[in-house]
Amino acid sequence: MKVLHGFVAALLLLTDNALAQTNYPQMPVRILVGFTAGTAPDVAARILADKFSDAWGKPVIVENISGAGGNIACDRVAKAPPDGYTLVMCGNGSLVMAPSLYEKLPYDPVKDFAPIAQVFVANNILVVHPDVPAKSVAELVALARAHPGELNYGHTGAGTSQHLAGELFKSMAKVSITPVAYRGTTALLPDLLAGRLTMAFSNIINTLPLVRDGKLRAFAVTSRKRTALAPDLPTMDELGFTGYEAVPWFGLMAPAGTPQPIIDKIQAETIKWLTTPDVHKKFELLGLDVIANSPAEFLAAIKTETPYWAKIIKEAGIKAHD
Repeated sequence: MKVLHGFVAALLLLTDNALAQTNYPQMPVRILVGFTAGTAPDVAARILADKFSDAWGKPVIVENISGAGGNIACDRVAKAPPDGYTLVMCGNGSLVMAPSLYEKLPYDPVKDFAPIAQVFVANNILVVHPDVPAKSVAELVALARAHPGELNYGHTGAGTSQHLAGELFKSMAKVSITPVAYRGTTALLPDLLAGRLTMAFSNIINTLPLVRDGKLRAFAVTSRKRTALAPDLPTMDELGFTGYEAVPWFGLMAPAGTPQPIIDKIQAETIKWLTTPDVHKKFELLGLDVIANSPAEFLAAIKTETPYWAKIIKEAGIKAHD
């Protein structure tokens, strides 16, 4: 009889999982983004949300919940019901860097989430206000050394790639530059354009058009290789900052415990659209390189990169309040 009961329980579980996969979603799905509208993760989430909505016949809504470098949005999803109706576009700032920046992070990047797929990797570019009397990175370093503590740079929250890019620059160039935190790239740009900020390692999607309009001056990209979107811009590595790299990547995640059939369905839909030519082209034009991997590969990236960045953060002496 116990064997029969066990068989029935297993059968019911398989049936429930099959139904979850077949019937999901039955109501609107939310994708939380920890940054303001118009930023790279927001744009990427909205592209996918539109495609998901069309495919599933249910609304897929993007909600912007900015603050703490994306950690607030990630934390909300970590604590959400594991039913597939609350997802997050979470980045390496919250998953890889945050554990080394905060003494008590409210979520565990590995235990509290079910990875779905990494979506894209972006680029940052070092830009200055046109009135800054420096025409190159070398001149910017010289200016900072001549005026220690007087220059500043804007970033989008502790542990974000823009923040780490600035701190790595300070550490490698041995200069003192004051960090100023904002709730996203679109929030810091007005101060940068007005000259209240000296510089920023800013997301390419928002900043390159301003460079092309002559409103900002660009010096370099923060990736290991040049970007096709601005091939004339050298890398920081090329300019003498050996090994320099600070780029943001983002991926879709659900709360831990979300049924595997639901994860599989969202992941399959994500890969389907990311590899569709028109969507791939949209990402390319935004300067975003599509990743489109599996949940296992996503988890492996988190586990591999966490100790790497922990070492850099410790050596640079970066704290969450910077």
